[in-house]
Amino acid sequence: MEQINKDGTRRELTNFNVQMIALGGAIGTGLFLGAGQTIHRTGPSILLVYLVVGLFFSVMMRAIGEMMYKDPSQHTFVAFIHQYLGADFGKFAEWSYWMTLILAGMAELIAIATYIRLWLPNVSAWMIEILILGILSIINLSIVRFFGKTESMLSIIKIIAIIALILVGIWMIAVHHKNPVGTSAGLGNVTKDYTAFPHGFREFLNAFPMVFFSFEGMEFIGITTAETKNPRQVLPLAVKQVVFRILIFYIGALFVIMATPWRQISQSSSPFVQVFQIAGMPAASQIINFVVIVAATSALNSAIFSSGRHFYQLAVESDSKFLSKLRHVSKSGIPSYSVLFSACLMLFGPVLSAFKALSAAFSLVASICGDIYILVCILTMIAHYRYRQSSDFMEDGFKMPAYKILNPLTIAFFSFVFITMFFNKENVIPAVGALIWLIVFLTVENQRIS
Repeated sequence: MEQINKDGTRRELTNFNVQMIALGGAIGTGLFLGAGQTIHRTGPSILLVYLVVGLFFSVMMRAIGEMMYKDPSQHTFVAFIHQYLGADFGKFAEWSYWMTLILAGMAELIAIATYIRLWLPNVSAWMIEILILGILSIINLSIVRFFGKTESMLSIIKIIAIIALILVGIWMIAVHHKNPVGTSAGLGNVTKDYTAFPHGFREFLNAFPMVFFSFEGMEFIGITTAETKNPRQVLPLAVKQVVFRILIFYIGALFVIMATPWRQISQSSSPFVQVFQIAGMPAASQIINFVVIVAATSALNSAIFSSGRHFYQLAVESDSKFLSKLRHVSKSGIPSYSVLFSACLMLFGPVLSAFKALSAAFSLVASICGDIYILVCILTMIAHYRYRQSSDFMEDGFKMPAYKILNPLTIAFFSFVFITMFFNKENVIPAVGALIWLIVFLTVENQRIS
């Protein structure tokens, strides 16, 4: 039987759809392209970094899951910051996270055009970008079930690529496959001449923000709940399963890359391409280029979906006449005006990238918004702690275990990740910018209210 919410949106996403959306959001181009850089910085220690960050993300997912279980009608987990920390921090989180999604969508749109032009160099980037954005917008404006199926299909392609890498890596380890340099693949490569900090402790610290952002998108579970069938049945399963699957995929892929051996992996190109080429697959670069396009398309698809739901939440909560017009929900149960508005803003990405000065400014703003994401995660955990202390607490709900210990630990860890960015000259300006944005936003909001 079809489930329709009071606002007209529909619950059509299944447990499988929700898990694929979360997997798709967290497994992006960073793993397929950027993993070489993190491996180069920390060596086998990167496995520990991924494990630690993944475990703390799993705590945050349990916190989000518990709050969404209590009130599955919310279209975004950020709404709980508004509810338990007040309008100031709530609006900061809602507007900031929405901007982060818009900028992420812009970046993915530019990336898609860049990779497609490797095959179609004579086609203008702006034509590709408009076509891709148009197709994905149509998908997002159709019934939620169609979006879920599309995102699931894109995520499956990425997962197949990771499984293929793991299987090829296992085969290379089993036969002690030699690379062109003459060294053989083997488990011993992971621990041979092991050094915890091959390029110094500072590089090890710098790996934490990089890995942290690679998990960004896992929280999309907290955006799909309002449109998921039987959310109180699906949500606990999705939260429990998706975290460990992501950890297995990330750590499994990185482990076999380390065994190939990792010292021969260049940071200038995709480690996936390099492993497949070492295994004797000359078409590896073309295959991975396709997978990267799929990964970026999946991330853009999720960004359109999520930014549309976040803007819809902002419109519902706002007294603004302009925003009130964006509360429209279509007959198919889609907040269509909010989705369209968010998607149209993503078109500024290609425009900005066409001008060097504007492109540099865009990169800076995108970096600042990325750092703001950590602040949103911290506020989410504080909101959860307040929820557990409130009269809203649901005793028989999907409870996060040992919250009095794990919640403060997670807040401390996220704060640690934010602080580490001040030790990297590339990250310090965006980190300062994120703090300035927080202070300015709260100051202006307080003056407006008073």
